[in-house]
Amino acid sequence: MDLIKKLSGILVALLILTGCSSETADEGIDEPLKITSTFSIMTDMVEAIGGEHVEVYNLVPLGTDPHEYDPKPEDIQFLTDSDALFYNGFNLEGENGGWLDKFVSSVNYDKDKMFRATDDVKPMYLAEGTADEEINPHSFIDPNVGIKMAEVVKSALIELDEENSEYYKERGEDYINELKEIENDYRQTFEDIPDDRRILIASEFAFQYLTEQYNIQEGYIWAIDTEENGSPQQIKDATDFVKKHQPPVLFVESNVDRRPMEAVSKESGVPIYDKPLYSDEIGNQDSEASTYLDYLRYNLNVLSDGMNQ
Repeated sequence: MDLIKKLSGILVALLILTGCSSETADEGIDEPLKITSTFSIMTDMVEAIGGEHVEVYNLVPLGTDPHEYDPKPEDIQFLTDSDALFYNGFNLEGENGGWLDKFVSSVNYDKDKMFRATDDVKPMYLAEGTADEEINPHSFIDPNVGIKMAEVVKSALIELDEENSEYYKERGEDYINELKEIENDYRQTFEDIPDDRRILIASEFAFQYLTEQYNIQEGYIWAIDTEENGSPQQIKDATDFVKKHQPPVLFVESNVDRRPMEAVSKESGVPIYDKPLYSDEIGNQDSEASTYLDYLRYNLNVLSDGMNQ
């Protein structure tokens, strides 16, 4: 009996000690910020700058149109528990009554915890000066815009988690410096390409910020993704552009149907470059564009090789 009492006493003591040590360990745990991000490029940027101090939940999966997403029940749960929501803006997520507006309203999400990455970016328009004027959302294709977006992310994370501010500042500055090096590569590369070869025609009018920045002539088949993509009139207009400007090659994005551009190629006699460009999203983990930085580098290599053919 004495032995049983002794063992019982030891067990109780061990339980008390274990409980104390667990409480001490819990007090020392630095819980990561829970972040909801709307699409792959935004998610990758927040993860790159936030590092081990963020847990990022991506809403729009790769291969899904970010303009018209339908949130899932698990999205609602994660957003409800999130410390912040990062989004692109510029109508990428529908904005002003679009899916993101409805989504955050459905959970009554605190708008003070929402961060728009394009706050410091000057918008460009798909049909400027017309009745159907609409912001072109694809500003992130230009590395200059990427720099501004990264500044917003860095500042937001510092605001959300002052205790780890030096960590975010250091990682943010390293990331921005990489973007600046990439931007310098873009500028030098395009300056070295003759004007008559600096022509970019792709399926969608998605590269406007890039082409305006680096003085590139841009053509396209459709202005924005709709069910009418690749209509006979669009094919004719794009073919006329190609015949007039004679680009070395035609480009097709990774997430679009190639057939409309194949029709333009057949009518004009200008070949399609064998590698796709990336526009709305980064690539999967096995691709050459699996991060935003790699996405920018990859696109530059494709454009440079294509224009120099």
